[in-house]
Amino acid sequence: MSIINLDLEENRRAFKMAMTDNIHTIEWDMMNKTKFFPLSMLSSFTVRCCLYPLTVIKTRLQVQRHDQMYKGMADAWKKIYTNEGVGGLYRGFWISSIQIVSGVFYITTYEGVRHVLGQSGFNPRVRALVGGGAASLVGQTIIVPFDVLSQHLMVLGLTKPGVKANPGMGMNPLGISLDKNSSRFKTTMDIVSAIYRRDGFTGFYRGYVASLCTYVPNSAMWWAFYHVYQEELHRILPDHVSHLLIQCVAGTLGGFTTTLLTNPLDIVRARLQVQRIESMQKTFGILWKEEHMRIFTKGLSARLVQSACFSFSIILGYETIKRISVNEEYKDHVRW
Repeated sequence: MSIINLDLEENRRAFKMAMTDNIHTIEWDMMNKTKFFPLSMLSSFTVRCCLYPLTVIKTRLQVQRHDQMYKGMADAWKKIYTNEGVGGLYRGFWISSIQIVSGVFYITTYEGVRHVLGQSGFNPRVRALVGGGAASLVGQTIIVPFDVLSQHLMVLGLTKPGVKANPGMGMNPLGISLDKNSSRFKTTMDIVSAIYRRDGFTGFYRGYVASLCTYVPNSAMWWAFYHVYQEELHRILPDHVSHLLIQCVAGTLGGFTTTLLTNPLDIVRARLQVQRIESMQKTFGILWKEEHMRIFTKGLSARLVQSACFSFSIILGYETIKRISVNEEYKDHVRW
């Protein structure tokens, strides 16, 4: 009986080794979470710190009417830096950085849903699609209030030189002017107070539905395209090509694809949150009157650059940390 048990155990080990010889995706149950979570938060903060100016530029390009202030991404960068310094490019950063916390819930939801669906026999593309959508739903519910605040901070400098900010301008609807003598905390509290006076608690969730309509499909498609591109690249590239490089390229291509498909929704979301417009339908109508077909390209260059940089950097950090955090029994079977 013991000989039979030993044979069965050997067979199990052989089967496990065969299954792990070519690990392309490190699953949730393969990792040491005490390593993964702190490193993941550090990676997310580093990426956001480096690339945040692109978010500010993208938001200002989306919120301005026609080309009222900036002619494009390079022009926006130059004018913001010239008129407001480095601080202008990082306006609202400390509020936005709270997204690191929502990022933990996001990735836990994504990996958790993928794990559950994997046990039910779903293929990797469906698991990525559903997991990405569910993760965004959780993440947006946590982060929208901070997103609203950070976007109001981003557009504080979006006024013509010498013109006082006022609600009629549309770009800075709270009518709060920049005061160099005020601390960041006081400026943020002024915005919090102004939002609450105008809209109550619901003001902090303005654009929540628009955010879900933008980011849930965006996240779902991004993860699905990430796996699709990864599979195709594995198929056409030689075996000696770095697996991590393939993943980074796949993430970048996925980011490009989803950005092109969802750009109008992102503009509607930004306008709805910042300019206090009543509904998505009305926001889209106003945008169509102002921009016509440019609604598909408005702020697109900045968003594409942002998406490419974020996608490459996030996947580089995320997949590297997964490799560092993988349990010892799998380390020899994970390709770099």
